[in-house]
Amino acid sequence: MTTTSVPRWTVSIDAGGTFTDAIARSDDGRSLVAKVASTPADPSQGLTNAVAELAAQGMPLEEVALVCHGTTVATNATLTGNLAKVALVTTKGFRDVLAYRQGSRPDVYSLSPERPRDLVDRYARFEVDERISSDGSILRPLHDADVAAVLDGIAEVQPEAIAVSLLFSYLNPVHEQQLLAALEARFPDTPITISSQVAREFREYPRTATTVINAALRPVVAAYLQRAATALEDSGVAAPFQVMQSNGGCVPAERAGAQAHRLILSGPAGGVSGLVRAAGEHGLNNVISLDMGGTSVDVCLVRDSKAPYTSTQEVQDHVLIAPTVDIHTIGAGGGSVAWVDRTQRLRVGPQSAKAVPGPASYGRGGTEATLTDAHVVLGTLGTDALAGDLRLDKAAAETAVKEIGSQLDMEVPEAAEAILAIALAHMVRAVRKVSVERGLDPREFTLFPFGGAGPLHAGMLLRHLGLASVVVPLQPGLFSADGLLAAGLRVDDAQTVLKPVTPDALPPIRDWLEERSQALTDQIISDGAAADSVEVQATIDARYLGQGYELTVNVEGTDLEQLAHIAEKFHPAHAKLYGHSSPQETVEMVTVRIAATGQFQRVPSSPIAQGTGELPENAVIGARLVRLPDSGETETIVLNRSMLLAGNIITGPAIITQMDATTVMLKGQTGLVAANGDIIITEDKK
Repeated sequence: MTTTSVPRWTVSIDAGGTFTDAIARSDDGRSLVAKVASTPADPSQGLTNAVAELAAQGMPLEEVALVCHGTTVATNATLTGNLAKVALVTTKGFRDVLAYRQGSRPDVYSLSPERPRDLVDRYARFEVDERISSDGSILRPLHDADVAAVLDGIAEVQPEAIAVSLLFSYLNPVHEQQLLAALEARFPDTPITISSQVAREFREYPRTATTVINAALRPVVAAYLQRAATALEDSGVAAPFQVMQSNGGCVPAERAGAQAHRLILSGPAGGVSGLVRAAGEHGLNNVISLDMGGTSVDVCLVRDSKAPYTSTQEVQDHVLIAPTVDIHTIGAGGGSVAWVDRTQRLRVGPQSAKAVPGPASYGRGGTEATLTDAHVVLGTLGTDALAGDLRLDKAAAETAVKEIGSQLDMEVPEAAEAILAIALAHMVRAVRKVSVERGLDPREFTLFPFGGAGPLHAGMLLRHLGLASVVVPLQPGLFSADGLLAAGLRVDDAQTVLKPVTPDALPPIRDWLEERSQALTDQIISDGAAADSVEVQATIDARYLGQGYELTVNVEGTDLEQLAHIAEKFHPAHAKLYGHSSPQETVEMVTVRIAATGQFQRVPSSPIAQGTGELPENAVIGARLVRLPDSGETETIVLNRSMLLAGNIITGPAIITQMDATTVMLKGQTGLVAANGDIIITEDKK
């Protein structure tokens, strides 16, 4: 008797502000893609719409083995203030730590500074008379009478979530655990977050802010993930549901809701994971990503094939403790609105037309001119069908841009060029922020533009920044979604220790690293990673004794011999960043960190058909008049990307269209179609 194996499918879905992108891959090499309009009112609907589109193309729902999801729900809730009402419990005397913050003012020289809004109103902050010492010992115990009084006060406030952040609880959580037990008994249906579970690190304000943000996000994120999981089950998908975190790795959805603060950069992080994988395919070590959608642009610089990480991020002026891919974001997407300020200066963004109503050219009720409308006017975007059968309305775009032109005394084409020029300046500045301003030369890097709007500016950014080259992925609009699978799983842990590097201080750190390494390995295998793919990386934040900030030092192993080299590694790292070091000074270990990663099973992409240097006749759609930078109105060839073959050479100016994006090349640029379908664009050096 013979048996035939049924192909298993993996699905990754990235829900952006304008479109929800999905890609499905089977283990027999097939792939399907879908791009549907996002549904801001209920993002889970866009998720199921994308799955339904994949099913309509032939994906058997019952054979889906894994679903990975990148979401902006936590991001949008934080940015818009659509957070749950939180009650905060803290140590007596520390009720106002959220108001004091870190003692600095955002606008130092402003005569009338606007005070940032507190995360929790003062009436909803409660104190308990307890005290843990800086060495973790109990100075003043927590009494039941204080706990009972706080519970009564919280009951009057009627919060949607509760946060607990007590002094030095990262060293000894006994009082937080005592409060947690009492709170769970009194408020069984209210999510409760204690700082010792989400941020075992020092510095009172960031730790408290992190605890509160997690508490405020939990009802929002957990409710969304539950709706999404239910919707997937109702549609016939019974596969494990994984969610991308800010750290560039996935976590099961049922646990993601309790760690909502780790999802702030869920969507953009998938693009960085895809970037590292794609750069490796081309043998590139130094690359820059430019992920441009309808609302924003996310830029990340990767050196030596390693994604950059940071242990904190700033969210709405609040410091959040969470391992995060180091991404620089600006409000300059395809839907960025053009407007004229009171001084008659043209501005582009950060306001966005979003998915609804969208740019004027979408024909969905939008009337304000956007960057997309400027491209339609200039001809770089045509009126052919795009994702979801969307057709751009050039007349509507011209009407919207004409309104901007009339305010600036410009004709419609000149106004469109001005909108594009300003948006491009924002992108150039963003790339310089992660390169030039960090002492790095962008001419030594290759740019990967993706997202629906990234490739539109590929040729322009290549010229403006003098980049080594630009690589436009085969499916740029779906690149972040595909990157979710490349990311795999990741679990992080950290513990502040504040110990000088001495022989006596190292054994407890070794013990902690070994215990947490095994625990995280077991966890990530349980989450679905293949055991042979699991890797564990430890780092230690260190500083000279008495300094206020730390540097991260990699730890090659957890044995005492390796840990003894921490100081030796710290001195050159300090010299590299600050230009000096003090080998005679004592080095202090501040926070020990550990990360476990594991990979999903992923079928490699198949190469595309091989061709020659000449373009196939069926790849040439035609030509149209386009106003390009430095060229004026130019007759420009228009190509169908799906018909291009490996080895084809494209000579600019050219416009390359596909379902999920449009690529623009300028005169004097050459594109080579790689074996995997990516287009490598270089500037002719003459």
